[in-house]
Amino acid sequence: MASIFIASLTYTVPIARIDAVLADHLAWLKAGHEAGHFIAWGPREPRDGGLIFVKAKGRAEAEALLATDPFITEGLAHLAIIQWTPRFAFPGLEAFNA
Repeated sequence: MASIFIASLTYTVPIARIDAVLADHLAWLKAGHEAGHFIAWGPREPRDGGLIFVKAKGRAEAEALLATDPFITEGLAHLAIIQWTPRFAFPGLEAFNA
């Protein structure tokens, strides 16, 4: 059974550097979604980072997937990974049920 992980990215560089790599980051997110790993994502407000909801077999798989994020490979953000066990999801959010 898959587990859910919340990846919290915190930018460590000026937003202009983030914007320069944003297209690559978004392409990476879309590819991860198509592969069935990323179920939701978006920037935090204020725009100092973002969150990615990841479905993976375990922490090692989640860490390996997230290590390939262009924001991480380019050294633009700090990554914290939280394992989460959803106990309830509103109708329409079935993807969160591991």
